[in-house]
Amino acid sequence: MLWEKLLQPHTRMADGLMLEDWYSALLEQLTKPSALELAVLGGRLAPTPGLAFLAGYQGALRALWPSAPWTLGALCVTENKSVRPADMQTRLSQLQLSGKKDFVTAGDAAQWLLVAAREDADGQPPRVAVTVVISGAPGVQVEQLPALGFMPDVSHARLRLEQAGCERLPGDGWDDYVKPFRSIEDLHVLAAVSAWLYGVGQDSAWPVDLQLRLLSLLSGCAEVSRGGANAPTTHVLLGGLFAQFAALNPELDNALAAGDAHWATLWQRDKALMSIAKTARNTRLQKAQAQLAMRAE
Repeated sequence: MLWEKLLQPHTRMADGLMLEDWYSALLEQLTKPSALELAVLGGRLAPTPGLAFLAGYQGALRALWPSAPWTLGALCVTENKSVRPADMQTRLSQLQLSGKKDFVTAGDAAQWLLVAAREDADGQPPRVAVTVVISGAPGVQVEQLPALGFMPDVSHARLRLEQAGCERLPGDGWDDYVKPFRSIEDLHVLAAVSAWLYGVGQDSAWPVDLQLRLLSLLSGCAEVSRGGANAPTTHVLLGGLFAQFAALNPELDNALAAGDAHWATLWQRDKALMSIAKTARNTRLQKAQAQLAMRAE
């Protein structure tokens, strides 16, 4: 069903809406999509690469937490430019959160927030928990940050928490949520942006060969989404998808330059989003390759 919908002609959604309004309008068109459908079809319908990123990000959140509300959400981990548990100062105690998060994607528009926090129990080593808080609830303060140089239509925010009530999600916050989300987000954002480019190619009559290779990349994303996010094979296959995308870049730039200047301008402005967390992704790839090589010995 996903591919049939993607291959049909589409009218892109309007630009210039508030993020929560755009996302609500997207969900009305998709009718309870799967995580990957939200990324791919949301990317296809998005008017900008930034909003395609947002669709991919929301799809990733639902792949991570399948029972997530259908409203706009965000994951809050970064503190002082670090996501390392040892650097985390936000604390969870008796289902209350105190601390701050420095960089939250679409945080000012999100209605719910997944917050990673240290949980220090007596006689036990520190561990990370992931909790849910509702934006605007007592003790939850969100401050919008200045727009970035790329995808300026997707806002970012700072989060401050002062004895904010929360719900704790089951499991280990690091191994079950924060760690796998890195690869889940990479995959769903790649799918969303590739779908945006495929749509531009459809609308602009790009060479059929280039459109087909974008579809091949998307089918690869669907296959990788079936695997465990922490599995070494997933990291290696995801690395292959990003290598495939990188190999398309010269042709994409040429096709965009030969067509409507509007699409070329948007892509030149926003394509840096594909390099987000590239170093961390390459590190995971190298570790996964080493793990698989050891198993083969």
